[in-house]
Amino acid sequence: MSEIKFKPANELTYREAITELENILRNMQSDDVDIDRLSILTRRATELIAECRSRLVATDEELRSILQGLEN
Repeated sequence: MSEIKFKPANELTYREAITELENILRNMQSDDVDIDRLSILTRRATELIAECRSRLVATDEELRSILQGLEN
């Protein structure tokens, strides 16, 4: 089986990461999912989810800080 090459998750834009997650989900839900690739896709999806979550938390913290500055 040939190895799948992915761009590092931290080099993707948020939109690219979400799009890749959507594609992985569609692939995993299809009737012709390649069982040999399932663990690879699951690992990649987990990596993408962690990266997106990290960015959302960072953005939330930044927005809270900005809004708090407006209250002062």
